[in-house]
Amino acid sequence: MKKIKASINRETGKLGFETVTIGEPGVGQVLIKMVACGVCHTDSVVINDIMPMPKPTIVGHEGVGIVEEVGPGVIDLAVGDHVVMSYPSCGVCDACRAGHPYACEHSSQLFWGGAYFDGSHKIKDEQGADVSVMFGQGSFAEYAIANSRYCVKVDPAADLKMLCSLGCGIQTGASSVMNVMRPEAGSSLVVFGTGAVGLAAIMAAKICGCSTIIAVDIVPSRLELAKEVGATHTINSKEVEDVAAKVREFCGGKGANFAFESTGHASLIVTGLDSLKSEGTEVFVSATGTQTVTFMPDLQLMSFCRTLTGVVEGGSDPQRFIPTLVQFYQEGRLPLEKITKFYKFDELEQAFEDSHSGKVIKPVVVFD
Repeated sequence: MKKIKASINRETGKLGFETVTIGEPGVGQVLIKMVACGVCHTDSVVINDIMPMPKPTIVGHEGVGIVEEVGPGVIDLAVGDHVVMSYPSCGVCDACRAGHPYACEHSSQLFWGGAYFDGSHKIKDEQGADVSVMFGQGSFAEYAIANSRYCVKVDPAADLKMLCSLGCGIQTGASSVMNVMRPEAGSSLVVFGTGAVGLAAIMAAKICGCSTIIAVDIVPSRLELAKEVGATHTINSKEVEDVAAKVREFCGGKGANFAFESTGHASLIVTGLDSLKSEGTEVFVSATGTQTVTFMPDLQLMSFCRTLTGVVEGGSDPQRFIPTLVQFYQEGRLPLEKITKFYKFDELEQAFEDSHSGKVIKPVVVFD
């Protein structure tokens, strides 16, 4: 048993630091000494009860660290391994057995239920009450316990704290392009939203050889950054009345091969459809809550033979895809340093503020 410092969400919209007790890793689990954790919009979704979890809760789901202890049955990780923690999956449902952990039949329970898959809790507060963990990890803490299947061993030569966002945000954007869209060289892509997920899609499109990469946002500084990482054209949607028409103009009048929606504004899903050429594909990955949209399926979808699909975590298998992303980063083709700013653990609230304001694309909290 260890006493550790953790950031706890007890009330809607609030975080506070507390001392909690973490137990020993169980069957298939590892104890990880945290090195860093990325700040993601999904953390805010939990903190603000848009996606409520049992409280008290340790949020944080883009953790990286070093394995300090392995539980019974763990054969794929050892003490001292550097790991990127990713999203949970059960490993036994039909989707997992088919190699599609992103479509796990138990994902809702594992993401938002607060307990591990076996129903256990490993962390207690000072009153002895169970503390929930987000995504089966709860990484805004000095230590975390996670199932080894969620932990991806990475090259120890890589700067571990730079790899946080590979577990969720960067994986989502890059995999949506590389593993779902699979664009041929010379393809065109429009990306709605230039946060970490959207910029990852742009980086991936450049790696894939897309010739027309259009970034859409309302923040000029983010649009400039999009150009730095691969966008060939930008659209400030505050200044352009018909965004879809502008996309079609940039694509020779026919529209883009692919559209990617990452803003959380459901209306842009329809704009994305209207931006596509015949047989184009749109992928959306953002949480839209209770928002609804209206479009004409026959005129905007069927008549043009378009495809509209939503995916979780970019349709990625972390054990296969995250090492590829690490390689891209080490080769300089995934410039994570352009979007990352580091904060001390005590500066977590400031990191969230800077993320919400748009001042920083990817805040990363580093543990001492």
